[in-house]
Amino acid sequence: MQLSLRRLLHNRVELLLTFVVPIAFFSVFALIFGNGIGSGTTPKVKVVIVDEIQSPDSTAIVESLRNSAGLRLMNDDSQDGALDLDAASDMVRHGGVTIAIVLKSGDGDAIRSDLLADASDQVAGQVVSALVGRELVIAKTRQAARARRTMVRRPRLGDAAAPPDQPAGRDAAAQADTWDPSELVQIVDVIGEDKANPVVSMYAAGIAVMFLLFGATGGGGVLLEERENTTLDRLLSTELTMDQLLLGKWFYLTALGFVQVCVMFVWGQFVFGIDLRGHLDGFVMMTLVTSSAAAAFGLFLATLCKTRGQLNGLSVILILTMSALGGSMVPRYVMSERMRELGLWTFNAWALDGYDKVFWRDLPPDALLPQLAVLMIAAVGFLLVARALAIRWEFD
Repeated sequence: MQLSLRRLLHNRVELLLTFVVPIAFFSVFALIFGNGIGSGTTPKVKVVIVDEIQSPDSTAIVESLRNSAGLRLMNDDSQDGALDLDAASDMVRHGGVTIAIVLKSGDGDAIRSDLLADASDQVAGQVVSALVGRELVIAKTRQAARARRTMVRRPRLGDAAAPPDQPAGRDAAAQADTWDPSELVQIVDVIGEDKANPVVSMYAAGIAVMFLLFGATGGGGVLLEERENTTLDRLLSTELTMDQLLLGKWFYLTALGFVQVCVMFVWGQFVFGIDLRGHLDGFVMMTLVTSSAAAAFGLFLATLCKTRGQLNGLSVILILTMSALGGSMVPRYVMSERMRELGLWTFNAWALDGYDKVFWRDLPPDALLPQLAVLMIAAVGFLLVARALAIRWEFD
């Protein structure tokens, strides 16, 4: 026991994995599921509202939803009257908003609502449905109150008004009081209804990016093994330069990662029905750039550390943390705005946003430009830093 304790106290990596990593991951998941960093509020759902009725009751519903703590209304004041159903549906399809709330006429004076939803966010639809259903019931109650006032008003001489105890009026008021909110709200999936197992493709992308990082880090660790067994010294004693060595390893790790992800998605196509053939161009672009960024990250960590043990400990912490913040382990739609902003500092988030555009939203390849640009900048940046850190091996 004494020997084991001394070994633990003198091994920084083991101390890190034993005490720091559990605290780090507890903190990450507590921030994700504990309403963000000191925000104290649940994430707001981005919505737009299309009012097809334009009545006083529908206007009151719009204003109440605008002030709701759970919604973030993306309508500008100038757009309230101009936004139509097609424009709202396009905003949902392109990811500008999560749900479009469409207010339309129902039976009689009732107001109903269709929620044009992005089914990739499995929480937002239920939240918005509850909020809209409550407002519709409140509106129906106001209509019932007006109906009661009309019933009890005495008819004047010569009026053809119905007597106060008219059964139809009482039935309408009673029906309004017992109306089920679920009967007033209908959720319409405008993206995933015609897709074959699209959610599986998103899970595959999250797992693929995480294992790309682990694979690239393990491949980059070969540099440290070559340094320890003097293979690196013998390589550099030839005409091989450090630039050629790093670029050769980067190309190899990029190609290996690309093949790894392709095998995973081909398996997903034949076993789970992922539509890979229909999205082949966007998939190839995203996978190639993501693999190159992961390979550069692995070489950066390898040149940063002095031993393979240091690399193993540091890579576990960084990769799992980036995977948690970037959406590989936890869907980003459950995170607060602050946590989503932090996730943009990981290229997991950018890679998953790109795969989301390819497999879920069916966007053309030119829509991937922001994600491709960020991942390529990350790849070049990590390569340059790795080259600068590798100078010490040339002069040892």
